[in-house]
Amino acid sequence: MSSFFKLGLPWVVTVSVAFYLGLRLGSDSNPEANKFSPEINSGITNHSHEITGKIVEKTKSSESVVNQRISNSPPLELPPNLKRIMEGGDIIERLGAYLDAVRAMDRGNVANVVRAFEALPKGYGRHLEMKLLMRSWSTIDPQSALNYANEFLDPKSERRFAISEILAGWVNHSPDDAINWAKTNSQQDNGYGNSLMFGIVKGLSEKSLDRANEVFQKLPEGNAKWQASTFLAQQYSELGVDQAISWADQFPKDDPRMRATILGQIGAKLARQDIEATAKWVESLEDDKASYLVMDNLLTQWVPEDPIKASEWVNNIEETEKKFHGIKQLASRWSLTDPVAAAKWLNTFPPSTQMDPVVNEFVNNISARDPEGAAGWAISIIDTATREKALKKALDAWNRIDPKTASEWQKINLPN
Repeated sequence: MSSFFKLGLPWVVTVSVAFYLGLRLGSDSNPEANKFSPEINSGITNHSHEITGKIVEKTKSSESVVNQRISNSPPLELPPNLKRIMEGGDIIERLGAYLDAVRAMDRGNVANVVRAFEALPKGYGRHLEMKLLMRSWSTIDPQSALNYANEFLDPKSERRFAISEILAGWVNHSPDDAINWAKTNSQQDNGYGNSLMFGIVKGLSEKSLDRANEVFQKLPEGNAKWQASTFLAQQYSELGVDQAISWADQFPKDDPRMRATILGQIGAKLARQDIEATAKWVESLEDDKASYLVMDNLLTQWVPEDPIKASEWVNNIEETEKKFHGIKQLASRWSLTDPVAAAKWLNTFPPSTQMDPVVNEFVNNISARDPEGAAGWAISIIDTATREKALKKALDAWNRIDPKTASEWQKINLPN
């Protein structure tokens, strides 16, 4: 109960105020009280506002004009229905109240809704409310919303998220203006770089994944492209396996790093949806880093579920580097859950330099639990340097547990 009064009640009160504002918005008896100062609301009061080298214009005052508007306003008298929500309303009612206030936003009452938002505790806990506010504000005056976000929101926990939501909303109703603004400001020394373009891609995807993909393809390397790739991978994965694979396969081989990133992300998502379809996709891929990442994500899902079937699949892969990569990854995962079964499977492959990395990985995984078995596997490694490293790992673990038996084994198996 005490936690409700510390955390829940302030939130309920705030959202209740927002609900009441939703009823009052547009009918304030003092029209001047519903306006921002020209300093923060230049986009509303001055339509000749021009984009500068900064992300948005900084306000001259260090104190929030919105907070001044709040502090100068008389206290609101809560009607009976609002008191009922405060005392017993559930989360749906409270969120609905805030949504009513946001829906009623227009150029004349933005300050009232912002006042309700600012009363919420700062940080990640109000991201949903922030998203609603910024999306609605972006349809009224996106540059004023950007102004506010840059001046008054915490740069560590809120600012980037807010700007992304503003741009996502802006590009949905005025795509050319939003894209041009983001491109221009992405090139400035403002601390955001190309991360502004993520909001553009996010917004475009809500209406057209193809258009979002076009913009994404032209993004330069950096954080924005990585964020956008992760986001689009999720969106295409939700369309189904075939469309996700088709999107991933379009990435050219002359950019192996980006291709590997995209295929790895898609592989991680598809393996959770359809193991067999993902396995067929791996088989069709060329022997490269991208195919290895897809295979890794596939085996991560497959081995805990059905290691026998996964091992049969690996056995049937054409004998290339991809096959031995699969053997290594499968053995590594299987050895953590059933080392005896994994060892039995590995015994079906004859010793070879290609198997050395596989055996070395297996030794690393079982040394702590079965140092004697690990030592036996280690001496089967062909490459001298790899064998010595694996033996040291196994024998160090064995000497900590049973040094006498370990010493006797060494005299027999390692006389030199």
